[in-house]
Amino acid sequence: MKTVQAYRFALDLTATQERDVYAHAGAARVARNWALARVKAVMDQRAAERTYGVPDELLTPTVSWTLPALRRAWNAAKPEVAPWWSEVSKEAFNTGLDALARGLKSWADSRSGKRAGRPVGFPRFASRRRTTPSVRFTTGAIRVEADRMHVVLPRLGRLKLHESARKLARRLEVGTARIMSATVRRDGGRWHVSFTVEVERTARTPVRPGTVVGVDVGIRHLAVLSTGELVDSPRHLVTAQRRMRTLGRALSRKIGPDRRAGRRASKRWERAAGRLGRAHARVANLRRDGLHKLTTRIAATVGTVVVEDLNVSGMLANRKLARHVADAGFAEIRRQLAY
Repeated sequence: MKTVQAYRFALDLTATQERDVYAHAGAARVARNWALARVKAVMDQRAAERTYGVPDELLTPTVSWTLPALRRAWNAAKPEVAPWWSEVSKEAFNTGLDALARGLKSWADSRSGKRAGRPVGFPRFASRRRTTPSVRFTTGAIRVEADRMHVVLPRLGRLKLHESARKLARRLEVGTARIMSATVRRDGGRWHVSFTVEVERTARTPVRPGTVVGVDVGIRHLAVLSTGELVDSPRHLVTAQRRMRTLGRALSRKIGPDRRAGRRASKRWERAAGRLGRAHARVANLRRDGLHKLTTRIAATVGTVVVEDLNVSGMLANRKLARHVADAGFAEIRRQLAY
């Protein structure tokens, strides 16, 4: 049985490598913003022409926002828009264009009713300071080195891992896995590389395949199983609340950025923001680890799992419960069990 799964590893980058990754992420942002400005200009022009009574057949021709069309337009314009384009991998530009194509398609499908769920807004321009640096590689040299402590990516070269990639390397060596793409992203103050891998797995049978278990999620108890087992809620966010308040107050006393006044943030503000971001990342990692262990144990033990369908979005509108509901991760429990 073939399945697609991700392997995520922390990176230990040198200063030069970090600058290179930032350059690739910046190139993705430049390509995305250029293509978005091009699409938006045509849409605004057509809207203005309609206000003057111009017939539809005489309006400015539309611009296709599929990925191949955006890539062709970018390749034609990049010598003027980005004369430094040869210094980074072509995958950097493809990352930004692909993100824009997906965003525009989601917006169009949401407006036409083809996409279910809450309405999707029109894509916005990516900011250098507010956008999470990320770049995705789908072609070129993507491999795990023999020492299992280094990976090789196009144009970035040999990057050191913070932890061993032995689990992925073993599958690659025996031929039961194939790397489809690699994404380098900065989360919680450090860089990570995520491999999307097609894995050949043997069909797994639960320990008790004929057992049916119901799962009731809650705030006091994260999960109540129909077998009578109670899983207490760890409440990671509540535990870390005091430290986060202290870090938040320290951040508020520093000189932060002000776009209206054109003021850049001070170095002390950036360091304080980094400490607060790492505190939030630690809470997210603890929550993710606990949910993965819980859902994996349930899925590996019983054959049929029944989970209640909660309106989590509606529960988050309750001021008194929103923080605890978000801390518990009700929707993530259901998503992981379905997965």
